[in-house]
Amino acid sequence: MKKDTIIEHSKIANRVMYYIYRHIDTEINIDELAKELAVSKFHLHKIFKEQMGANIYESIKSIRLQKAANLLITNQNSTITQIASMCGYSSQSSFIRVFKERFGYTPTQWRKGRYLKYSSNILKQEPISYKSFEEIEPEIVKIADIKAYYIRHKGYDKSIKTIWQKLQAWCYSNDLKEYKQIAIYHDNPIITPLNDCSYIAAINTDKKVKSSSLAEFKIPAGLYAKFSVSGEYGDILKFIQWVYHSWLPKSGYETTPMPSFSTFRKNHFLSADSRFEIEYYLPITFA
Repeated sequence: MKKDTIIEHSKIANRVMYYIYRHIDTEINIDELAKELAVSKFHLHKIFKEQMGANIYESIKSIRLQKAANLLITNQNSTITQIASMCGYSSQSSFIRVFKERFGYTPTQWRKGRYLKYSSNILKQEPISYKSFEEIEPEIVKIADIKAYYIRHKGYDKSIKTIWQKLQAWCYSNDLKEYKQIAIYHDNPIITPLNDCSYIAAINTDKKVKSSSLAEFKIPAGLYAKFSVSGEYGDILKFIQWVYHSWLPKSGYETTPMPSFSTFRKNHFLSADSRFEIEYYLPITFA
């Protein structure tokens, strides 16, 4: 496949993904989406699977259930039916069935505390962290769109280092002196098995890159809680668990379906001591 075709396909897949994020509480019409992107429905499905490693309907289901899993924790005053509706389910019974298939617990069991057991089992795959994050206070910020060049990676583990090394080589080859390294968590790594997580390593730069072998996309503008945190490999997933399961339920905010992301001051996948210094951005809205 030609480089221009790969980049064009990446743009289409990204537009589909962000369309899903924005309309996750509605009946998503793939026919209309294909028409909007000026491709056939057949080719839209093919391109998306090629780029994302999953079909469109699987991705819609995953995003809906991840949103539901978070809302069940943060929106204690909302009924199961209301949360099902917020996530695009018209039937409470079908929502309960697919939720239990995905997480092994009913929505009621989940919101009563089983989410802690579920996420802790996932985090057992990574080094144990004893770091406390209780004293960290976020800043609430509104950010503009961020353009980024990226490489997508399947799975969250130390093999991510290889794509950061490729991006570093790309920066050198383009003579970039000033740039930001950004990690985007398309899947929430505390409620998605780590080998199934879609992770994106990205570079943001103000310098004009004339010819790039990398596709690009925009992190959308919006309201975010920004946390400054440092630690070593293994701490970051424990930190994300604390954000979602401790800070968020008490905050008066709820998260949106858009991905969270980190900007690095020090990248633990590239640093010799495996330590990181990041600004972590959680997309939020008023509860």
